[in-house]
Amino acid sequence: MKLDNIISMDEGTLGGQVVFKGTRVPVETLFDHLETGLSLDVFLEDFPSVTTEQAIALLDCASKLFNSKNIAQLYEAVA
Repeated sequence: MKLDNIISMDEGTLGGQVVFKGTRVPVETLFDHLETGLSLDVFLEDFPSVTTEQAIALLDCASKLFNSKNIAQLYEAVA
């Protein structure tokens, strides 16, 4: 799944926060749930407007980003 099918960012939606496309659910909320030990299933129950495919695709993108061999590009992107 392409990133633009997973997330969107628009000043008119939650002040420009990155959200799951077609929802008002910030991407950060998924990571917050997981950091506190809640499962993906609990997240999806709490935010039914996010599809399982979107959540899994986002986690896959994050995994690829953080497992990249060129970590220097990651540092440049967040600096």
